[in-house]
Amino acid sequence: MPWSIFDLAKREKTIAELEAKSAVPGFWDDQAGAQSAMKQITDLRRTVQPWREIEKRINSVSELVPLAEEDPSLSGELEAEVQSISERLEELEFQRAFNSPYDARNALLSIHAGAGGTESQDWAEMLMRMYLRWAERRGYKAEILDESPGEEAGIKSAIVSITGDYAYGYLKSEHGVHRLVRLSPFDADHARHTSFALVEAMPEALPDQDVTPAATDLKVETYRSSGPGGQHMQKTNSAIRITHVPTGIVVTSQSERSQHQNREIAMKLLQSHLLEIEIRRREAERLKLKGKRVEAGWGNQIRSYVLHPYKMVKDHRTDFEKGNAEAVLDGDLDGFINAYLRSIIGQDNE
Repeated sequence: MPWSIFDLAKREKTIAELEAKSAVPGFWDDQAGAQSAMKQITDLRRTVQPWREIEKRINSVSELVPLAEEDPSLSGELEAEVQSISERLEELEFQRAFNSPYDARNALLSIHAGAGGTESQDWAEMLMRMYLRWAERRGYKAEILDESPGEEAGIKSAIVSITGDYAYGYLKSEHGVHRLVRLSPFDADHARHTSFALVEAMPEALPDQDVTPAATDLKVETYRSSGPGGQHMQKTNSAIRITHVPTGIVVTSQSERSQHQNREIAMKLLQSHLLEIEIRRREAERLKLKGKRVEAGWGNQIRSYVLHPYKMVKDHRTDFEKGNAEAVLDGDLDGFINAYLRSIIGQDNE
């Protein structure tokens, strides 16, 4: 099997240990910690049970082989089961791309317009709509947590929360620079323009599991919200800006009327940023140990969306491409995501 029996046994041991803790009196006194442990049990079972089920099916087929040799009428049933097992194994093999303990979590997408003013800001809004449509197609819940409108059109930046099983596992493929080539709708001459936007994909941080920054490391500022929202937003200092001094990370939230709500969103985003930094650090160390080249950062362009002089979307990491650019911009991303995840499996097997 692609996953060793040792891997499965190790996960089953963790499940047993957590279940034993859950049976101890007082376990539910710490509600947050208890819920976190139960979620961990659920996530572990989600990875273990399918492999144990396929293991049972393989054992049953092995027992059926000698019977089919004696009774040829059973050969059709045997072949159908072997085919079904083969297809299921292929599905499970694909899921090995979700090898991080964070892959099963919800995701936060941070979208930033690049240089280029209105052109790039419009492109950033197109990307935000693309991900909202993708989430809708998959049955995920998507919520815009914060949005900074563009000066004439589009957005300068936005933060989108996407809730659903393995949302981060799928959306980690989108982390990087996205390039658009098109005839500008904002240029009187309709000249061809190239625009860039940065997408950052982060797992949702869990305060009871992940690192919580020390209060002494934070600089918290309030200011008046800008953009849509009515007179209330202009009269109160409800917007929040938090700077994590050790790393220089700055996060803001101004979409909610309540300063408390904006602070919660900003802290949630900051924790996810810090978690993402830790994930990248561990991954870089792992690749160094394997002797692989480690890229310096996420500045590389990962995908191009060309609307003129021809229409095509191409991922530069996998060479996967699609001619129906409109469908891609309407949320048809699964081909690109799956190609990237399969490439991860291939790299890990090298």
